[in-house]
Amino acid sequence: MTWTAVLAISGGAYLFKAVGVMAGNRFATTLEPVAGLVPAALFSAIIVIMTVANGTSLVFDARLVGVGLAVVAVWRRAPFVVVVLLAIAATALVRLLA
Repeated sequence: MTWTAVLAISGGAYLFKAVGVMAGNRFATTLEPVAGLVPAALFSAIIVIMTVANGTSLVFDARLVGVGLAVVAVWRRAPFVVVVLLAIAATALVRLLA
C-alpha cells in the first residue's frame, strides 16, 4: 500500500467522523435499524476473505471445511470452545488427508 492510499483513507475516515459530529442526531432514527447489523456484516466479510482468498485468487482448501463446520456448530448453538476445536480438527484432518 502506498503512502498516498494511506493518507487518502485516513483523510476519508476523518471526514466521515467530522460529518458525524456536525450532523449530530439528525440521522440517528433513520440509521438505527441498520447500525446494529454493520459489525456482524463486517466480521462476516473478514471471515470470508480470510477463508477463500489467497492474494488475488480464490482458494478452496481445508480452511473452507473448518469454517463450514464451525458455522454448523454455531447454528447448533455449541459453546465457543467446541466451535473452535471442531474447526481446528476439521481443518487439520483435511490437510492430513490431502
